[in-house]
Amino acid sequence: MAAPGARKYPFFTHPDCEYFPCHEGVDPERFNCAFCYCPLYALGDQCGGKFTYTDFGIKDCTNCTLPHQGDAGIALVNNHWFQIMEMTRKPPQPQQ
Repeated sequence: MAAPGARKYPFFTHPDCEYFPCHEGVDPERFNCAFCYCPLYALGDQCGGKFTYTDFGIKDCTNCTLPHQGDAGIALVNNHWFQIMEMTRKPPQPQQ
């Protein structure tokens, strides 16, 4: 049960997915599949997750379960949303 005044975020679990569970260590009943592809990936080393880099320099999130932890995963993404928006902001156009 959530604390009074706590925000609740929706999530879903897709146990029939051929990849489920894609990360070990998360309770299957609370496994959040909302972020099958993590929107925090683009934040690189600023995402806050448990990741490594491969020998080829590719970010590997295999050991990160943060976005998949029920409501907490959605709250984590929401807390980084402004960083994501800034990354995708259209650059200013030169004035003519």
